[in-house]
Amino acid sequence: MKYPSSKKIFISLFIAGSFSLFAQTYQNPLNIPPALSANFGELRNNHFHSGLDFKTQGVVNKPVFAVADGYVSRILVSPSGYGLALYVTHPATGHTSVYGHLNRFSKSIADYAKQKQYEQERFHVDLTVPPDKFPVKKGQQIAWSGNTGGSGGPHLHFEIRDTQSEEPLDPLNFYAPSIPDTQKPDIRGIAVYPIAGKGVVNNSAEALRLTIPKSKAGVPQPLKQNLSAWGKIGLGVKAYDRMNGQNNVYGVKTIRLFVDGKQVFGSIVNRFSFGKTRQLNCFVDFEEWRERKSFFMQSFVEPGNTLPVYQNVSNNGYIDIDEERPYKFTYELEDAYGNTETYSFIIEGIRTEIPNQPCCTQFMAWNLYNSVVDFDFFLHIPNGNLYNDCCFSFEKTPSSLYFSDIYSVNDRFVPLQNNVNAWIRLKSDSFDKRSQYGVALIDKNGNSNWVGGIYKNGGIEFKLNELGHRYAIDVDTIAPTITPLDSAKWVQQKSIRLRLTDDKSGISSFRGSINGAFALFSHDIKSNVYTYAFDDERLTKGKQELIFSVSDGVGNKDEFRYEFVY
Repeated sequence: MKYPSSKKIFISLFIAGSFSLFAQTYQNPLNIPPALSANFGELRNNHFHSGLDFKTQGVVNKPVFAVADGYVSRILVSPSGYGLALYVTHPATGHTSVYGHLNRFSKSIADYAKQKQYEQERFHVDLTVPPDKFPVKKGQQIAWSGNTGGSGGPHLHFEIRDTQSEEPLDPLNFYAPSIPDTQKPDIRGIAVYPIAGKGVVNNSAEALRLTIPKSKAGVPQPLKQNLSAWGKIGLGVKAYDRMNGQNNVYGVKTIRLFVDGKQVFGSIVNRFSFGKTRQLNCFVDFEEWRERKSFFMQSFVEPGNTLPVYQNVSNNGYIDIDEERPYKFTYELEDAYGNTETYSFIIEGIRTEIPNQPCCTQFMAWNLYNSVVDFDFFLHIPNGNLYNDCCFSFEKTPSSLYFSDIYSVNDRFVPLQNNVNAWIRLKSDSFDKRSQYGVALIDKNGNSNWVGGIYKNGGIEFKLNELGHRYAIDVDTIAPTITPLDSAKWVQQKSIRLRLTDDKSGISSFRGSINGAFALFSHDIKSNVYTYAFDDERLTKGKQELIFSVSDGVGNKDEFRYEFVY
């Protein structure tokens, strides 16, 4: 569906005017040419990306600046997630800017964070800061860029949030003029989903996912396979966005689907709440993502989906193919700059017998409380966790490798909105320390990953947030291992480095002390090395006794002692 030229001109002028207005409000957070490695709303595992990732030329320690007047309202130091992060509130605009994966803070902020870490005797702190503590001016340096936390490489994660609701907004609404883009989105594939018992596609009740062929110049070509359908179906699209001068792929902001020239579906990701970001799992084809790590965006709205991103949706996006004729489908994909890709294809309506929906022995309704109760297993799924009805399956397999049978919790991947409770019975309760039991997730290759849980009524109660996996009870009796690294050089290098490893339940807590006083060890999720930088303000010259203790997820402990002279 093409806009009339006059309407397109009006929209372009409106967007340009809005961008110009916003550009006067916020400056760039870095003083290097802006380039993005990720945009707002990109599809990630279990969540939408909540900001822009600014490239930092492949290195850390680029100066980071406050984008407008305001005050530091929150300081986060974490081994995972955003790593080192700052939140700056801007009362004049009602927004809060967020700067994540930092390498270090400016001195006054760093000193304050370190003081609080010593007061709380922990590395991980999340500090709410009084408004008058760190006022900042537009353009004031507040930090240096880094690669801390769950970062896959050096960059600055940057957000603009609505201060009152804390919902992230698309920062490109404010920064588009400084980051030129004339590249349109890149469509990769389409999917057709027959609704069970109500539709078929190419004589099958299974979903059909097709790759869109491209010319040598990258222009989308007609599908190589003819499509036919009958009954009720849904559509999906696989696509990315492109930006000038970059090799990265980005998320598509706006999707519109037309049938015979009439719009039946639309979505635009401009903002969302963190409480609903997990609903990405019903925005996309979840089973395809789990099976093949491929993101198809569904062009229909399942009944439990409450994302506020949909516009001009008819019949929840589902299409009834009830006439023997060709149906013309057209996708319009648009980015934040108005660059648009259009792709059309035909689905031929051919009257076909629709097979009955398979018999379901354990039906779960999306809008009801659902449970499975067995002598050896139970599962409780409160209302509000399923996005659609589910035919649940459950299978138990004997095993000599674990302390319970192996339980297959559904034969297909189904996402849940929240963690729900499940329970597995122990075959034999032979350990005095029942806290050492825990549930393990067993993947398709037979590898186990610790989930955890607590002992309850002869079994282990644990949490899960999706169906489609296998579980069994395991035990963790081995304490973590502490390995000193180059201890002879600690004094010379003015730092202590320890490697911590654990075989199953993972490192849960740790504490370092020197001469009985807390010593601040830092660490990052990407490394198993924990580091203490000598602090002359807190160390007295002379003989030092280091004690470092660690616990894993079930309470197994280890301790390392070492004496040195400083």
